[in-house]
Amino acid sequence: MPTTDTIPTTDTIPASEISHLLNTTRYPLTQPGSAEWSRTVSQARAGLRDVGCCVLADFVAPALIPTLREQGAAIAPAAHYEVKTVNAYNIALDSPLPADHPGRIRMQRGNAFVPRDQIPRAAVIERLYTNSMFQQFVANCFELPGVHELADPLAGLVLNVVRPGQSHPWHFDTNEFTVSLLTQQSEDGGDFEYCPDIRAAGRENFDDVRAVLSGAGEHLIHRLTLRPGDLQLFRGRYSLHRVAPVLGAVARHTAILAYTDRPGVVGSVERTRQLFGRALPEHRSAAASRRNDKLLD
Repeated sequence: MPTTDTIPTTDTIPASEISHLLNTTRYPLTQPGSAEWSRTVSQARAGLRDVGCCVLADFVAPALIPTLREQGAAIAPAAHYEVKTVNAYNIALDSPLPADHPGRIRMQRGNAFVPRDQIPRAAVIERLYTNSMFQQFVANCFELPGVHELADPLAGLVLNVVRPGQSHPWHFDTNEFTVSLLTQQSEDGGDFEYCPDIRAAGRENFDDVRAVLSGAGEHLIHRLTLRPGDLQLFRGRYSLHRVAPVLGAVARHTAILAYTDRPGVVGSVERTRQLFGRALPEHRSAAASRRNDKLLD
């Protein structure tokens, strides 16, 4: 397990002071409720309402961009690498589904995840993820009274590693709201593609999902090219999305900061094993629980 001694650290960054983490020239967010705070929140809300996504470019302090890349590169070898056949719902491939169900469409997943228990507390992404002022900002953007860190001990905060020639295929997120931060850009390819609000709580919309997965739903797809330090706010529970194949010689690294609007959310045993190659007692204990949105996954 990596420690603070095995990665480049940022000892000058107090964990309680978000001003050291942010590009405060562009995003002066140290005063909740201020005009600057409200302006940025309004920008984010507009994007989330219109297209289910908002990108705040150059969100991280410019001086920390090299540190983000170095810290990500240091922990990337701890990712669980295994090319697997999956479906968009990350449910068992032998699940009893109708013949035309989109869950029967299989894809190869070649990306890998560094789980939270392998991310040092000194890492910039960990400091940002657990910062209460940042969490308040995220909640405001999603028009929520507050957000909770995902209770999942592996999936709450991860580094998504997509190596050259691989992709992160179409899928939905376990958590309702996803916050991500690109830490290393690929040389080519690796665009973020998504279908905003293609489903809703209690409405799966299998026809449109099947169209996208089969190549007939191009009109439903939005594309983004992200840069290191860009913060992305996204409704990943309801928007089908993927990372397109990475090209060139450099892997794409993205920190995924998973929050939810209620406490105690933990991933399923099946999905956890797919992503991390293991499951913990917390996942088995949560297996009998029910999500409140009634969706397939």
